[in-house]
Amino acid sequence: MGPAQDDLVEEQNERLAQELAGKVSRLKNLHYLKQSEAIKLDEELFNYFGVEQLMELAGLSCASAIAEEFPESKSVLVVVGPGNNGGDGLVCARHLKMFGYLPDIFYPKRPAKILYENLTKQCELFEIPFLSSFPVQEELNKKYSLVVDALFGFSFKPPVRQEFSDIINTMIKASTPCCSIDIPSGWDVESGPLDPMNHLKPTMLISLSAPKLCASFFRGIHYLGGRFIAPALAKKYELNLPNYPLTQNCVRL
Repeated sequence: MGPAQDDLVEEQNERLAQELAGKVSRLKNLHYLKQSEAIKLDEELFNYFGVEQLMELAGLSCASAIAEEFPESKSVLVVVGPGNNGGDGLVCARHLKMFGYLPDIFYPKRPAKILYENLTKQCELFEIPFLSSFPVQEELNKKYSLVVDALFGFSFKPPVRQEFSDIINTMIKASTPCCSIDIPSGWDVESGPLDPMNHLKPTMLISLSAPKLCASFFRGIHYLGGRFIAPALAKKYELNLPNYPLTQNCVRL
């Protein structure tokens, strides 16, 4: 190599070192929320934005992160739970459809609330199929290239009920990669996996607003989504959030 090439390599190495140092600094200072902190922050966000707007922003950021990380995984199964995490999943599925994906939804327990009924109707308007039963392991592996786990959020308290335990066990055994929204389903929000030998190990985790304590036990592709935290709230909860790049609503941690 000549002097010019040497200078170019040195410049690239220096830039990579700076990027790595910046990432280490962000992760070191990032605040991981306890369950009580997450609940209080969400209550404040609900007061300022409303549940519908927050779900729309959260679900969009999840779909954006998935599209960024899994651009070729078009056949997606979105597994939806009965709470707000499930609402985020419904919104995510709708945006994935608009992004050119082919999502199916499994929604076993649907709350009789206008919010969730409207989110369901929105997905139906976009002609997203709702499955009547959860695929067996072989079908899951064969038909889908990605599973989106939107069963339980940070309000989850163990144990997992049997109706959902069977679903999670199938996802655990499946070879299809899994992306969990905010919390890997079945994990304790603060202490992580309940069973060290048998728990969901998602390939990707999308934390919303700020990571929860259980995310410190996660080893995989980690995104932060939901670019809607006002500076005053970030300061109040000492979140130390990273900067989102340009106009993106998600950032890889």
